Amino acid sequence: MDEFSLIRNIFQQPQLTEAGSVPDQGIGDDCSLISLPADQQLVQSIDTLVADVHFTANGDPYLIGYRALAVSVSDLAAMGAKPHSFSLALSLPENNPEWLQRFADGLAAMANAAGISLIGGDTTRGPLTISVHVQGIVPKGKALLRSGARPGDLIYVSGTPGEANAALPYILGEKAVTSDAEQHLVDRYWQPTPRIALGQWLLENGATSALDVSDGLSGDLSHILRASNCGAELFSEKLPVSDALAEVCGDEAIDKVLNGGDDYELCFIWPAGKPMTAQMSEQCPTPVTCIGHITKKKGLWLDGQSLEPGSYNHFSN
Repeated sequence: MDEFSLIRNIFQQPQLTEAGSVPDQGIGDDCSLISLPADQQLVQSIDTLVADVHFTANGDPYLIGYRALAVSVSDLAAMGAKPHSFSLALSLPENNPEWLQRFADGLAAMANAAGISLIGGDTTRGPLTISVHVQGIVPKGKALLRSGARPGDLIYVSGTPGEANAALPYILGEKAVTSDAEQHLVDRYWQPTPRIALGQWLLENGATSALDVSDGLSGDLSHILRASNCGAELFSEKLPVSDALAEVCGDEAIDKVLNGGDDYELCFIWPAGKPMTAQMSEQCPTPVTCIGHITKKKGLWLDGQSLEPGSYNHFSN
């Protein structure tokens, strides 16, 4: 049995194929076939994860598989899309059936949680590298883009960003986990939660822009500002700092919230003319926090001072 056949067989178990959307033709032919209703658009994204860059090669393969799919599905959530299907390209330094089984189990766990089906892929020999191509569907012309922010609109973020980045010393083995707070941060790194329900709720209720926080809140928000040709004012006292992050990082917690990546929370823009009421907040699938507003003045500002985005950059970090 080849490497991809093992992964394919995991996904052909009934309990794993019932959760997700099923294509017209999936694994087994040269290409998959997908039909869409006339009022829907196909949303696509691809992520490549390289061992010892995006994850530690000696990590638990279950968690590696889980995280690899989660970070890609997060892109669908940011567009307000319903996950449909994904394909997998996997480079492996050797054929290790035990590693592959654990990896496939983690991948399948995330696929079930997201309701998404594996429809094809490829394996090859080489440095451990994982590429995941995800597809989702969204009502035609309704996808959440980065270009919809306008002066006066409010800036929100879901959950508590910064936690996954704070886990890196423990992930890399530089520090030992000795507390529940530290373990919480490690869990947030390895098993992020794609905000699928939140993305669809935002699309249905009038958000104007959104993206997922993968490289850091300040840098990712800057993508919206460039696309929308505007600026933003943030307020440090409004930034959501979790108890675990405050306990582990102390005075550095705010920096982690602003510049730490890997949490895959959603940063989104809410129209000024449609305040989010208490009732709407209760209906929102994920806790969200208003952290500032969009400005006509260009640039990113924190408490009135210019803020230089400090997020991760693959070619300068």
